[in-house]
Amino acid sequence: MEWTREQRYRKYKDWDAQTLLDLQAQAATSPYQMHYHIHPLSGLLNDPNGFSYYNGEYHLFCQSYPFGPVHGVKSWIHFASPDLVHWHYLGPAIDPDSDLDNAGAYSGSAMEHNGKLLLMYTGNHRDEDWTRIPYQVIAEMDENNHITKPDKAAILPPDHVSEHFRDPQLFQHNGKYYVLLGAQDAKTKSGHIDIYESDDLETWHENGYLDLGKNEMGYMIECPNLVFVDNYPVLIFCPQGLDKSIADYQNIYPNMYWIGKDINLSKAQFTPLQDHPANLDDGFDVYATQAFNAPDGNAYAISWVGLPDCTYPTDKENWANCYSQVKRLEIKDGVLYQHPVDAIKNLRHNEKQLNDEKIISQKAGKQYELKLHLAAGQAGKLHLASNEDLSASLVVDFNTAQDAKLTIDRASSGPAVNPDYGATRTIELNANQDLDLDIFVDGSLCEIFINDGRHVATLRFFAPSSNQKITFDKDTKYTGRLWSMNSIL
Repeated sequence: MEWTREQRYRKYKDWDAQTLLDLQAQAATSPYQMHYHIHPLSGLLNDPNGFSYYNGEYHLFCQSYPFGPVHGVKSWIHFASPDLVHWHYLGPAIDPDSDLDNAGAYSGSAMEHNGKLLLMYTGNHRDEDWTRIPYQVIAEMDENNHITKPDKAAILPPDHVSEHFRDPQLFQHNGKYYVLLGAQDAKTKSGHIDIYESDDLETWHENGYLDLGKNEMGYMIECPNLVFVDNYPVLIFCPQGLDKSIADYQNIYPNMYWIGKDINLSKAQFTPLQDHPANLDDGFDVYATQAFNAPDGNAYAISWVGLPDCTYPTDKENWANCYSQVKRLEIKDGVLYQHPVDAIKNLRHNEKQLNDEKIISQKAGKQYELKLHLAAGQAGKLHLASNEDLSASLVVDFNTAQDAKLTIDRASSGPAVNPDYGATRTIELNANQDLDLDIFVDGSLCEIFINDGRHVATLRFFAPSSNQKITFDKDTKYTGRLWSMNSIL
């Protein structure tokens, strides 16, 4: 189906209730649907927003277009959780129903302030000539989850940026309030992180573009986030059009991280620990990651598993995309590690101990966790979601000998997924060392944590429901455990 602009920007009130119910039923009964990850109730799920802790719970807002698998007029929906794993749906949050956001409530963030949760987002305003004006809006949510939107924008686009000025991260640091914004310079058409500062959340001063060194960061930076991990400032951002000589990547657009020695927001200065940014995820489908510093002292991140300007097989079922599980961030040896949060273990049941078995399971189901410790000095293939003769599967090709690496191949797992960007991803490993894998499969989503989160590879794959075999291609020295996983929604 070809969606016209008129269809994409049709007002929510003009859709009938039965259409939405039918779309919800279609998404819920899809054989590709996730059950222990956040997924769309209907239509399209886009960037994670407003990831925060408030009033005794973790909160997450999701950019949503509920009427189809396309980027139409966006709204925010609301989830909350006591433990970052068991999420419950709280309904619509920010609708595109004001002049500030008449063409969509775009991405943003959240910060607790004076007993309220401030929700800052980009209001996508279109005038009669369809010219975009990106307004940066601060709404308020009270303890009853009631949201009040303002009459005017907090930040207007300055003259030196193009219409691409969005995705505010609002936070407090050293007694000041700051906003990081993704921006495209109007003159050079280059991507930047623009910094705003305030003493009172009312009057904002632009500090300028964050100095990221001599290399240009593509033509647009989306979803800038600053978190502090083990006292290091870490930038997480999406530089569209980044030259691959600066940082190599295979996806259409990268999601990068950059560890700093120091950051001075008032002077817009960033002193990097690394020469270049690095890929946050080594898989196929992660984008628009949002992270925040929680009151428990940890930094947590969650990612959109979907990519801009790409399509997925579930588009034909009128729903699209999902979120990763929440990951706890840690820095070790100058590298960002990502770990599953402890509460994910509460979903485990039906544990099976493993020790050198070639066939792990003939019928593993579509919701499981597989944890493996592979001995050094060997090579082989692990087949996930496989048919009986291994001709169709998601392949994890490993080598723990001298030429140590891990290759994930989804070419034969089911319908092709964005084949223009390749069907394999390879991760270099240390030679002659044991390999630890923690693999989560949930419907059409796979997350692989490699060597305690030194690397994470996230991907979508669309295997037939009958393909549930897990096996090695030959005898392999390893120990492990397999669990079925309970649903959360």
